[in-house]
Amino acid sequence: MAGSVPVLTAPAEIDVTTCGELRAALFRWRARGHATVVVDLTGTVFCDLAGLRELALAHERARAGGGGVRLVVPASGAFPRIFALTGLDRAIPHFATVDQALAGVPATAAGLLPREAAGEPTAAPARQRIGAPPGRALRG
Repeated sequence: MAGSVPVLTAPAEIDVTTCGELRAALFRWRARGHATVVVDLTGTVFCDLAGLRELALAHERARAGGGGVRLVVPASGAFPRIFALTGLDRAIPHFATVDQALAGVPATAAGLLPREAAGEPTAAPARQRIGAPPGRALRG
């Protein structure tokens, strides 16, 4: 947590086997009533389309609740290139540092969601990868 905004540190690789963990972590913060979440991707070197889709869907859900997903994107590497090629760089707010992402959170979006809007959306349960290396787990 940074003030009233959760900050998730994403794993080095987000793919079809780990995007369920990402979904679960984002749902967990939403279920706790947070409208806005910062996802720190500076250590992420690979993200496939399943991961990008999960980030886009999470942002849409958060926007519907008056908040959003704010990404901290590395300056170089594969992730920023894929992020730009897919057009998500125009759809999801992104920043160079966690401090910049937090500074841009509107006061109305930093608070908690109304109780009825905070519930976890109906979705297939996230699959957790058994035996995943510790570096692949999401913290948050």
